[in-house]
Amino acid sequence: QVQLVESGGGLVQAGGSLRLSCAASGRTFSSRTMGWFRQAPGKEREFVSSINWSGDVTYVAASVKGRFTISRDRAKNTVYLQMNSLKPEDTAVYYCAASPLSAAASSPAEYGNWGQGTQVTVSS
Repeated sequence: QVQLVESGGGLVQAGGSLRLSCAASGRTFSSRTMGWFRQAPGKEREFVSSINWSGDVTYVAASVKGRFTISRDRAKNTVYLQMNSLKPEDTAVYYCAASPLSAAASSPAEYGNWGQGTQVTVSS
């Protein structure tokens, strides 16, 4: 079992940056694909980015490509989401999640462990 705790959210102006962290506990973390999702009010949860267990394969949603970067530090059991050039439409609650599948997994249903989420608000 993997327990996940996100941090790093906050209020930022458009064009600014934030780095989200997801601290994981549990022996199986190092073997899991990790993903970031987000959910804005009134919208469905959507895929943002994922990274495989070794950190050498990543996927990024088209809406954030070139602005967001996912990485993981296996020694620290932590996954990061570096978010640059933030836009008001990036405003959402951001969740990290773990999956036993490959990093190509992009549906929330493919992820079995979730954090509590961290709010990101981008002002115009």
